[in-house]
Amino acid sequence: MFRHTPHPSSVTAQNARHVSVLLNEVLDALAPRPGGRYLDGTLGLAGHSSALMERAGGKAFLCGLDRDPQALERAAERLAPYGENCRLFALEYASFADALDALGWDSVDGALLDIGVSSLQLDVTERGFSLHGDAPLDMRMDMGSLSSAGREPWTQSARTVVNMADVHTLRHIIEAYGEDPQAPRIARAIVEARQKAPIETTGQLAEIVWHAYPAKWRAEARNHPATRTFQAIRMVVNDELGQLERFLDAILPRLSVGGRLAVITFHSLEDRIVKQRFRQWSTDCLCPPHLPRCVCGHHAEVTLLTKKPIVPGRDELVINPRAGSAKLRVVEKLPPFEKELS
Repeated sequence: MFRHTPHPSSVTAQNARHVSVLLNEVLDALAPRPGGRYLDGTLGLAGHSSALMERAGGKAFLCGLDRDPQALERAAERLAPYGENCRLFALEYASFADALDALGWDSVDGALLDIGVSSLQLDVTERGFSLHGDAPLDMRMDMGSLSSAGREPWTQSARTVVNMADVHTLRHIIEAYGEDPQAPRIARAIVEARQKAPIETTGQLAEIVWHAYPAKWRAEARNHPATRTFQAIRMVVNDELGQLERFLDAILPRLSVGGRLAVITFHSLEDRIVKQRFRQWSTDCLCPPHLPRCVCGHHAEVTLLTKKPIVPGRDELVINPRAGSAKLRVVEKLPPFEKELS
């Protein structure tokens, strides 16, 4: 039975541990070398980045970004042995160009995104990400430290989403981002509950979703019925798909010729965005198939190094079950197309 039972957590920001997903595969993909410049847009606890620096003999240069101040503090400690070769910024990864400009870097030789929520965020109960505990509804990766200018007021935190969004918006969020077929029932249950009193904690929300699920579905569920709802709300609060789209819009001009971009996704919507963008970048002609000849003038900008995504093997899944949905896709930038002279 998955019914929510709050329990105290002994995991803190200081002792939280995170196992880097597909670590060897990422290192093989980026092939870090001494003197190379690398961007880690989702630094986390610096597992990938510290291994990258080690493989390059400590002589690569790293630009690391994270919008979570607790993660950034832990990452700085881990990367301290590499001194000024590692420069860290409290930034969302979609704003990576600001960091590169601050460093005076025109381009990078490799870039990595490991998209999703980290163990630091999931396991520290008071962060409000996990349904296995009872904490204030929050789910902000940046803990409110970065500007939320331009964001709708109801998207500021998980609490504002569940208490301010109308029933149609809640249904859309849970259907689109959580891919939960019970979204209509869950949305109605949330609205009915908040009419009695505001929904303040993760425990309250998990309990509401639990009761919204049909008994048969609860009995057959492999995970807690609220898992997808929590995921959906988190993605909206942190604008996760928007972040990814804006990053992909801007990264290619800042990637060196021969430079590689590696992206790890954990959600089907994110993977779809990356897959489609990589396919577009690696295709010579984007014209509709019914046209007799190319009129778009598009030429491939990258080589697709992963025809199919790389996924964790059995041994990794035994050590880190959370890696189960991870997919790694990699591209390498091509030289600019030069038109042949007639």
